[in-house]
Amino acid sequence: MKNKKYMANGTEKNGTGDKHAKPAARAGWFETRMEVRDYECDIEGIVNNAEYLHYLEHTRHLFLKHCGLSFAEMHRKGVDAVVARMTLQYKAPLRCDDEFVSRLRIEKEGVRYVFHQDIIRACDNKLSLRAKVELVCLVNGKLGRSAEYDAAFRDYYMEDSK
Repeated sequence: MKNKKYMANGTEKNGTGDKHAKPAARAGWFETRMEVRDYECDIEGIVNNAEYLHYLEHTRHLFLKHCGLSFAEMHRKGVDAVVARMTLQYKAPLRCDDEFVSRLRIEKEGVRYVFHQDIIRACDNKLSLRAKVELVCLVNGKLGRSAEYDAAFRDYYMEDSK
């Protein structure tokens, strides 16, 4: 799987941690580039609808790492970010070997972290999927707030949720 990581400000981050100027599709988006693998496609030759959830989750995990957090370490501390709600809009299908950009931006609404995520087919820049993914934190098994998540995401919140 090809993976290019982009900072929220649109600069590309290569494997050594150096940054190279690379404009993001839109300011404020975290982006990564991926490729469809053959086993992700169904009998119709398009990506199975459930696979998009993996793409979205992988992008959120890369964003979390970019922000300096680890799901495993947060779990050891008793803090688990869990999906509370997802809204998905399928637009144009991805097919085997298609390259695509998976991007996200985030806002905070009360105790919820709201991720706005798009998957865009690279060959023609068509929107394949638009998602709204709402996460909440369970702190020692109870709904709560996480100072670590709040601090890590603070610089990435969309302007209207700061």
